[in-house]
Amino acid sequence: MAVKFSDLGLVNSRELFAKAIESRYAIPAFNFENMEQIQAIIQACTEIRSPAILQISPGALKYVNPTFLRHMAQGAVEYAKELGNGKNVPMVLHLDHGTTFDLCKDCVESGFSSVMIDGSRLPYEENIDLTRKVVDYAHKYDVTVEGELGVLDGIEDGEKTESYEYTQPEQVEDFIEETGCDSLAVSIGTNHGAHKFRSGQEPKIRLDILAEIEKCIPGFPIVLHGSSSVPQDLVHIINLYGGQLKDAIGIPEEQLRLASKSSVCKINIASDGRLVTTAMIRKFFSDVPEEFDPRRYSILVRNALKELYIQKCNIFGSSGHAFD
Repeated sequence: MAVKFSDLGLVNSRELFAKAIESRYAIPAFNFENMEQIQAIIQACTEIRSPAILQISPGALKYVNPTFLRHMAQGAVEYAKELGNGKNVPMVLHLDHGTTFDLCKDCVESGFSSVMIDGSRLPYEENIDLTRKVVDYAHKYDVTVEGELGVLDGIEDGEKTESYEYTQPEQVEDFIEETGCDSLAVSIGTNHGAHKFRSGQEPKIRLDILAEIEKCIPGFPIVLHGSSSVPQDLVHIINLYGGQLKDAIGIPEEQLRLASKSSVCKINIASDGRLVTTAMIRKFFSDVPEEFDPRRYSILVRNALKELYIQKCNIFGSSGHAFD
């Protein structure tokens, strides 16, 4: 029997995105793989009253286990209510980069309130057919669906892509009309992973393409993937304590701030959270090599993640909008 996302206390993204577009801000969508990350997301979003989008990739879903995840999501809602003295922030549980109909179907039936079907590497018509199929099924359960046009570079869920394709503005209106998707991920120069630009390349996204897309689909929810900023202080800490992140560079925060003032209402953040985790653990074991209690460094990681998530919400403007 399918689990209703509303029974878990979750919401879908439809109303949240409409409010974000109206007030010109974007909601960070934070990828997670463990309890500490979820705790940090909830703590941050509750403290600054921001809507929360918890998203998980297929690889991370397999790592966590769908049954555990469902109870973690329900626990996150109850934890947020506890922190908010009975009033919890609106929370979306989103599948990031679903690649098959069956995976999206399973997530819908497991209580996800939003799913992404990524057919961007397929021929255009096949992408439409796959996305429409997911939309038709998900909408029966009031689950919102994110589609994608254009191909991002970099490493996503352990798979490397080296064939970047910008979204073609002239295709977006037709794609949305043909599929019925609720939001659209676009490719304007963002990339997955910690190495978003090649050595010597200017770290810059194509805001001009974004503007053209917005003209074609005014007021329609747009999503940016691969938008971590790859803070250089974290890269420095990782490398100082034995890491080898060479030429790691991300998306300038000011450009993301500008993008969030458009119809971009969801910005995905994954690599920055992983960088925080790795930096804190590497430094911890260098400072106290005799320590072996995981709780000691997990608390440091959780606190550092919370500060990162608060910073992202402030940059994208979602702070204070949980109860609009």
